[in-house]
Amino acid sequence: MIILYDCATAPSPRRARILLAEKGIAHETVQVDLVRGEQLGEAYRAINPQCTVPALRTEEDGLLTDNAAIAAWLEAQYPEPPLLGRTPAEKAEIASWNWRIEFEGLLAIAETMRNGSPALADRALPGPVNYAQIPELAQRGLARVQHFFQTLNDRLAGREFVATDRFSLADITAVVAVDFARIVRVKPGEQHPEIVRWRAAMAERPSMSR
Repeated sequence: MIILYDCATAPSPRRARILLAEKGIAHETVQVDLVRGEQLGEAYRAINPQCTVPALRTEEDGLLTDNAAIAAWLEAQYPEPPLLGRTPAEKAEIASWNWRIEFEGLLAIAETMRNGSPALADRALPGPVNYAQIPELAQRGLARVQHFFQTLNDRLAGREFVATDRFSLADITAVVAVDFARIVRVKPGEQHPEIVRWRAAMAERPSMSR
């Protein structure tokens, strides 16, 4: 049995939940309470020393502790439907856009939140080590988030999906990034008509309610 170590309110494990749903893979779920710091407790450290979610326990290959490993394993183990591409060109395009969305979108949002929220003092980075906040990074992060929204809007002009001509991992990551941005008070508006259109279409997929 596959076990997903999850947190229902966090963006990173949501990516894994959507991927599992799109693949139609049965699994058990164990909730890890990030608000209460359960990820830093001894019980969860014994499972995942990185103190992060998601983590995926597999019968064959042990514990996978990040979204990159989880996506690669699930695609190899359950190739249909293909979410990382079929051809070399598709695989490259999806990988490129997924990386851009992670770096320009998700990391910028996290940079803003983790360096600007009083509740995250000394927790500027996830993981087992405490790092002090740098307020200037919150300001820079917010500018990056706003630029990411414009980049994504431009990319989606005349397109149904972010990367290739079919739904892919890049769409999953982008949905999570766009929705997560609300935590730093950024959301699609009338200046982002392509994102608004695309996000409405994505909402029709049952996996997006995960």
